[in-house]
Amino acid sequence: MKKFNLVFVTMLSLGLFFVSCEGDDGRDGVDGQDGADVNKMIANAADLLLTSISTDGGAPFNADNPAVDYPEEANVFFPSVLGLDYTMDRSVAPEGPTVRLPMFQGWEMVDGTPRELYYIITEASNRELARLLGVIYAPRMANSIGSGGEQNSTWSVDGRLVFEGTVDFSPARSLVAGGLSPDGLLLGFPPAEVNPGAIADENWSSYVVLPGTDIVINAQAVANSTGLHDRIPHGNGTSSQQEDNQSNPNLDRDGAAVVLQLLDGWQNGRPYYFHIVTDTSAPGPSTIELGVFAPRLANLPTFGNFPGGSMLPFSPTVNGRGDTGDGLFQGLNTASLSNRQTMDPTNTFPIDPRDPNYAPMWDAHITEFTVPEDERVILKSFEQINELLEEGILRPFRGNLNQYPASNSLSNLLTATGAIINCPVISQPFRSAIGQQYGDPTNN
Repeated sequence: MKKFNLVFVTMLSLGLFFVSCEGDDGRDGVDGQDGADVNKMIANAADLLLTSISTDGGAPFNADNPAVDYPEEANVFFPSVLGLDYTMDRSVAPEGPTVRLPMFQGWEMVDGTPRELYYIITEASNRELARLLGVIYAPRMANSIGSGGEQNSTWSVDGRLVFEGTVDFSPARSLVAGGLSPDGLLLGFPPAEVNPGAIADENWSSYVVLPGTDIVINAQAVANSTGLHDRIPHGNGTSSQQEDNQSNPNLDRDGAAVVLQLLDGWQNGRPYYFHIVTDTSAPGPSTIELGVFAPRLANLPTFGNFPGGSMLPFSPTVNGRGDTGDGLFQGLNTASLSNRQTMDPTNTFPIDPRDPNYAPMWDAHITEFTVPEDERVILKSFEQINELLEEGILRPFRGNLNQYPASNSLSNLLTATGAIINCPVISQPFRSAIGQQYGDPTNN
């Protein structure tokens, strides 16, 4: 298997007939079509996708009567979420908090031959399609069209999406932590070697343009015949990582639903910014955060640019506070050194999905503490990060590859790594919700 040695690496023979349509430029419809035609095309696309859920044994989302009425304290950002388990105590739930989502079956092209692919949808760039599917409306995703970072799709005659690219879930994930830096500030990160647990081909992107439209959905692969996504827990409650058990009950083909591990984070001073990591543009973050290495994402526009482009800046810290036993820890060092990925980086994010500038692809702007570990604090907001950058307690990580000032309104003191991480945000519950379950969080 190909190994990625790092000084710092950021980052149809089945008888189906496929109809191909080229997408046009635009943001929220189909260029050259009147409103009635656009609405009909959107409704047809939603109907095909939702019908496939029903055909596969699941319960399709109903925009007029959602299956789960989430209370305010659960603070769920989109209504098609089937269930949430907010158990944080890993002695009780070894996989930590999880989300259960509708799962679609489509086709990926492998050397010109279609192969079954299972995927989820969490965002759409069109408001009406987002409403019909019960996902997040993220119009900035449409800025990816024409960049080379998106993936086109077609419909099969049985109403399934057909993707241009493919994902190989068979590699065994491994990470060799780095050593102590000469100044004693960095330990574990950057890793000495990373091997992602899943690798996409050059055609795969989760930013998928729907056939005949300029509408982009965030369609993320979770399983195929080569294996399962590493964020799908084992049936025995532990992180799946490289154990690709096709009979894992958390991947329910007969019920069209999948359970995924949530990652914690901070936003606007609040914890429990729960999100999933599905794919990234570089092997390093793919390995650390258990995502698919999808190099095509590197073509998405644009690094360090907000509110332009098709992504958002966020800020991991390389050498945040280690585990002190109180449940608070942070940083890529901690994640790189943790056993079987029981500690995630708990990165800092600027906005939530209710902001119209939200996008699920995040452009990593990594910070680095310049003070000893016992003086490092948990980074909880971009305002705090900017203050610490001005004071010199933080600096841009020395491994950031794009050494230009961040051209955005969130921070003028950070530089970009060049790594893109697909992190759809699921919820940000109130503290009173922690330890609770909502909806149906398991595949019964």
